[in-house]
Amino acid sequence: MTAPGLVLEGSARIGGGRVFGPLSLEAPAGGWTCLLGPSGVGKSTILHLFAGIADAVDLDGRAEATDGAPLAGRVALMAQSDLLLPWLDVAGNAALGARLRGERADPARVAAVLDQVGLSALAHRKPGALSGGQRQRAALARTLVEDRPVVLLDEPFSALDAATRARMQDLAALRLAGRTVLHVTHDAAEAARLGTRILVMTGAGIHPVAPPEAPAPRAPDAPETLAATGRLTRLLLDGAA
Repeated sequence: MTAPGLVLEGSARIGGGRVFGPLSLEAPAGGWTCLLGPSGVGKSTILHLFAGIADAVDLDGRAEATDGAPLAGRVALMAQSDLLLPWLDVAGNAALGARLRGERADPARVAAVLDQVGLSALAHRKPGALSGGQRQRAALARTLVEDRPVVLLDEPFSALDAATRARMQDLAALRLAGRTVLHVTHDAAEAARLGTRILVMTGAGIHPVAPPEAPAPRAPDAPETLAATGRLTRLLLDGAA
């Protein structure tokens, strides 16, 4: 399936309380858009709107694909919580999407993805026996197994140590090349490494920031990556004013 772009315009409220807006967001087709900002400004709500799971949100506007076709069936979401089912092992959780659709996941694909995220030896271990970082890698594996043209990531690497985080960022960038990725993060360095489009979201709205010119994923210690990290951090400190 061809990856469409994403567009959101308008304001959102929950139970009469303002979540965000009015604002405008665009995630280009086939690109990796990082949405960076403090907690509580509505970043996760935006992902839920695109994923079609924001039933409690009243959106005065639109959240849709740029090709005009429904997003249903074309989106994979990796939420902040790993949402692993405790009675399934790692392999079973990685194949959960197919199971919920009444399909049979490709065992070879599941095994290959688990190997890539470093969980082959833990494939038959239940979530309760995993560390926080291992659980997050299992959730990433489930997202990669889905192989959807639109991928929504909500703090996907936050529980990982620095070295594992860098490796998983590189893996995700490789495996999701050509997909439309909208990636919510609090980490300026992560956005500087991965974003082909970088957006800073505050209570005042969304502000685009030029990414480094080098192709992603960028070396974490490259001068342009470090400079972009500094610019983004300053914007967050200043409220993106």
